[in-house]
Amino acid sequence: IVVEYIRTHPGSQKLHKRAEKVFAANGATHVARIFDPFFPYITHAKGSRKWDVDGNEYIDYVLGHGALVLGHSYPDVVRAVQEQMAKGVHYGGNHELEIEWAELIKSMMPAMERVEFFSCGQEANMMAMRLARAFTGRRKILRFEENFHGWFDEVAPPETPGIVADEVKVIPGHDLNLVEKELATKEYAILLTEGGGAHMGGQIPWDADFIRALPSLTKKYGTVWLIDEVVTGFRDAPGGWQATMGVTPDLTSLGKAVGGGLSVGALGGWVDIMDMLKPKASPQQFVHHPGTWNANPLTAAAGVAACKLYNGGEVQKRLNQLGAYLRKRGNQAFRDRGIDGRFYGRSIVHLYLGPIDYEPSDDTLPPTRDVHKIMARIPARQRLCLHLLQRGVYT
Repeated sequence: IVVEYIRTHPGSQKLHKRAEKVFAANGATHVARIFDPFFPYITHAKGSRKWDVDGNEYIDYVLGHGALVLGHSYPDVVRAVQEQMAKGVHYGGNHELEIEWAELIKSMMPAMERVEFFSCGQEANMMAMRLARAFTGRRKILRFEENFHGWFDEVAPPETPGIVADEVKVIPGHDLNLVEKELATKEYAILLTEGGGAHMGGQIPWDADFIRALPSLTKKYGTVWLIDEVVTGFRDAPGGWQATMGVTPDLTSLGKAVGGGLSVGALGGWVDIMDMLKPKASPQQFVHHPGTWNANPLTAAAGVAACKLYNGGEVQKRLNQLGAYLRKRGNQAFRDRGIDGRFYGRSIVHLYLGPIDYEPSDDTLPPTRDVHKIMARIPARQRLCLHLLQRGVYT
């Protein structure tokens, strides 16, 4: 299969050899794009499909690492960006589009009483921690194992060089007694929680009862609660994953879809917390927020166009329908062939390959509670990806 793949992707192989001479990570610019022997090099994309330098066509299940909820080159977004490009990319000043964009977000997520824009989702999470520290006067961060919030020090895996270990506590999920034990110390400024669950919106999903217990616990001990909806924002419902769970966090971080496919991050929450961004007499409380590309007109134009579509709920309805269809047909194929594997999730569909510990009554859940089995990097997954690429499916 590897020999055949290389034979049908000569142009991509040539570009990969060039890339290896300029990019340190095996020629890739993102850890998810590191692949043996190499991923195809893409020239253009439209709707649900994309094409590589060798003319191969793919059904795209990556869609900008989750940023392209509407698909590639959605007409409304393209039109908005083209029109704004002619008017100017960066004014270096305030503009109406940024207001309209924030108003649309607030209308879908009312708990975001104030909104702040960034260049990416992890910047929003960085600001969330800074605001929480200013608001509470505390320093420590509490977060859950396997949850992803970016790659900066406070949220990197504990073994990563440079992590601020003394200020960050990483605990297993689904243990309310442990959460309360930590919060009861009243040392934590913020509790970080990845929307949907760990790894791209729920590869390791949250138990609903566990999540619904967190608001009262964080409030009881004076800790700010953040739901990181960088991946899940606007996917399952206009109000995001938090709306499907019926919970309201103190702060919400967004990214990916909120910019209509352009690079962006956003943070919103209650006025009293977000007011730490206002100039104050006390330098201990005033949180500075510079950023050349914050709410730039080009991204704002794309964001407004996309958020207008998210607001109606039809986009999410269609996403959930397609997710349910893929899970049903995929799982039937697994059963018919006696293969140990299952599809699960919601609008984001995850693939599990491994022992079936039990058959959940709900196909949004994996067939095991063993995190190690879910995250196992088995050779079959790599080979499946290669076989799918050869058949025009990009995962």
